[in-house]
Amino acid sequence: MSEESPEVAVTRSADRDRYEITVDGRKAGHAAYLDRADQRVFYHTEIDEEFGGRGLGSVLVGRALAEAGESGFRIVPVCPFVARYLERHHEVDDLVDAVTPDVRAAVRERTG
Repeated sequence: MSEESPEVAVTRSADRDRYEITVDGRKAGHAAYLDRADQRVFYHTEIDEEFGGRGLGSVLVGRALAEAGESGFRIVPVCPFVARYLERHHEVDDLVDAVTPDVRAAVRERTG
C-alpha cells in the first residue's frame, strides 16, 4: 500500500515579483520580493490557511533563496519568516546582507 505524495512546485513569477508555490496545481502561497541592484529583498511570505502546517513555507523559501543565489543576487531578509528560516538553514549564509534603513524604506515605498 502506498500513499501518493502531492506534487509541489515552486516557480518565480517575474511579472509579479514573487515566488509561488503550488500543490497539485493549486496555488498554496507566495514569497514577495523587491530587486535592488544585486540584492533580492524578501519582504513577505504567505501560505494560504488551507495549506498550513505542511512545511510548505520552508519549501517555498528554501527554493526561492537557492534560485536567487543561483541568479547572482544577494539576499536581504526583511520578512520575519525568511529571517527565521535563515537562522536554521545556512546554505546561503555567504549571500545574506543585513536589513538597512534604506532597504526598509524601499519596501515601504513598494508596499505603501
